Amino acid sequence: MSAMAARISTGDVAHVARLARLELTPDELERFTEQLGAVLEHARDVEALDTEGVPPTAHPLPLVNVLRDDVVRPSLDRAEVLAAAPAVEANRFRVPRILGDAP
Repeated sequence: MSAMAARISTGDVAHVARLARLELTPDELERFTEQLGAVLEHARDVEALDTEGVPPTAHPLPLVNVLRDDVVRPSLDRAEVLAAAPAVEANRFRVPRILGDAP
């Protein structure tokens, strides 16, 4: 086992796998212990950084909204659209039930 995974044991990984209802082989258990150890080591490195005076950010680059203005325009005629539908009920599209019986 490498130094990175020294802080997390295979027992810890097995426990997390059990909570997630995952069955792991011994080889997977060893591999995931190493991988999770590396992730936790990286998290410790990030946590150790001095961020005093650094403003919080959600993205490293400034983002600009590229959406067009919302302008009301004429749309399709409801009656014309419903006339082309395979089934209509109460002035709406009728579609097959997909969730089974009504509650």
